[in-house]
Amino acid sequence: MATVSDPPIFSERPAPLRPLFLNASLAALALSSAHPASAKAPANAAPLAGDAAASVQSGFARHAMVAAANPLATEAGLAVLRRGGSAVDAAVAIQAVLGLVEPQSSGLGGGGFMVYYDAATRKVTAYDGREVAPAGATDRLFLDDQGKPLPFFDAVLGGISTGVPGAIAMLDQAHRDHGKLPWAGLFDQAETLAQDGFIVSPRLAGMIVSAAPQTKAPDVVRYFTKADGTRYVAGDRLQNPDYAQTLKGIAKFGASGLLTGPVAQAIVTRLHEGQRPSTMTLADLAAYRPTVQPALCRPFLAYDVCTPQAPSGGPGLQMALGILDHTDIAKRGAGDEKAWFEFAQASRLAYADRDRYVGDPAFVKVPLEGLLAPGYLAQRAALIGDKAGPVTFGTPEGAPQYAPDRTREPGGTSHFIVIDARGNVVSMTTTVESIFGSGRMVGGFFLNNQLTDSSFSPADTDGTPAANAPLAGKRPRSSMAPAIVLDRKGRFHAAAGSPGGSAIQAYNLKVLVAILGWKMTPQAAVSLPNLVAKGDSFNADPFPGAIMDGLAARAMPLSTSRGEESGIQAIVVKDGGYLGGADPRREGRAKGF
Repeated sequence: MATVSDPPIFSERPAPLRPLFLNASLAALALSSAHPASAKAPANAAPLAGDAAASVQSGFARHAMVAAANPLATEAGLAVLRRGGSAVDAAVAIQAVLGLVEPQSSGLGGGGFMVYYDAATRKVTAYDGREVAPAGATDRLFLDDQGKPLPFFDAVLGGISTGVPGAIAMLDQAHRDHGKLPWAGLFDQAETLAQDGFIVSPRLAGMIVSAAPQTKAPDVVRYFTKADGTRYVAGDRLQNPDYAQTLKGIAKFGASGLLTGPVAQAIVTRLHEGQRPSTMTLADLAAYRPTVQPALCRPFLAYDVCTPQAPSGGPGLQMALGILDHTDIAKRGAGDEKAWFEFAQASRLAYADRDRYVGDPAFVKVPLEGLLAPGYLAQRAALIGDKAGPVTFGTPEGAPQYAPDRTREPGGTSHFIVIDARGNVVSMTTTVESIFGSGRMVGGFFLNNQLTDSSFSPADTDGTPAANAPLAGKRPRSSMAPAIVLDRKGRFHAAAGSPGGSAIQAYNLKVLVAILGWKMTPQAAVSLPNLVAKGDSFNADPFPGAIMDGLAARAMPLSTSRGEESGIQAIVVKDGGYLGGADPRREGRAKGF
């Protein structure tokens, strides 16, 4: 285990970062479908259109708006905006609250991606706060002594699953670039909630007793067990003074309050304990840097869609949109089974290419220009056909030879959107990866298991490397793809994003097609049934019978036994203001003033 005799001396925050550094859906579709829905919605499906829940979750505002996955986080962001804060100021406050009240999804110990729209310059910037593997990691990180891939959750619960957390460092950098209010004051609401306690929501209560292996991890059991030996349930008040104390350090020292000093030492110590210990050191934490670069913007219909660059899910989402831009999906509408067939086929084709070619561009060649070339996208669109058949990756210009991908990416994560009174926009997806991350806690927050987003098999039998194999300092590929949409004059039009593991690409694709192509309101768009088509699997929420029958006739039978639990947030410019919607499958709210 790495230790230091004296903790690093950190500067006050104003100094720059140091070199350490559904069924609203079913109702809507039934109106446009020839037959009523023939399948019963699962328990986690969206409520019926017009439900009180849906009306509470959507909103209209003239000046500013927040859409986030928990009402407490939405209110924290709005409080900052009412004080004259910027979109980035509000994002800092939202993340601080989400890490407390929704720890199964994101937090101080995780990472994320953000796209930021500057209303004055009409430019979109991408911030990459993805976790990185420690310097001691190798491509055999997830192989056992015999060279075979570890059982997935053995790896998740081990110290080896955790990458250097980047969400706070990313927000710190974004605040230095675009903040208006003092950094230190952006954590007050989260500190108060942590110290005084917050009311456990039904969703968090369900996660506490879920079947996820992390819920049996010692730190998870300890945190969520009351003095009488029972687990916290919905309606209970949960206090987290350790989280409040950690926030005080971050408020004073910025990201250095997390990545150096006593909190950093606690992270290293915890990761070296128990099964499959990490090689993480204080130097790994201190060396972390987010990346800042122009967003990846590509045309779709009459708009430009902007996402983060690789290793995010941005390239995969852009591929799917580019393929659909060569179809007539926008003319068909949500009630047309052919539209959903085109959607699913485009998804399969884009997933196949993404899985083969996308990794951390600092370590592998990602043939991005070839993948997004109009001619190549047209070739891929021509493969959609009339019936589903086998789908494989293509060969875009400049494509290197990579091994088949062996990445598993379970659902988790959170998404939020902020629009401030100046018209600046943040769209951010944030995560600890799986439920409660690795199940290990320090300083009142859970540590991520982000490195398990790497390919467990680093190479094929012939030695050909996988694009997403783990390596020291490498960022694992992500499906997170927060999006900002501009009109062709560069003016903000919409923002959207979702959690959901590898399904994020399909969730984001759905909402963008629905808003931009089918002209649906944000609430109607996020509430549509989800269809996640990848390889030979077609997992979905229940659709109206005519659509399900039509897809089955096209060799695309939908598996609807589980349902698809997205958490989409979306906001569009409407009638001189902003219209927002939050996914009824979760507890989000879109609200403004």
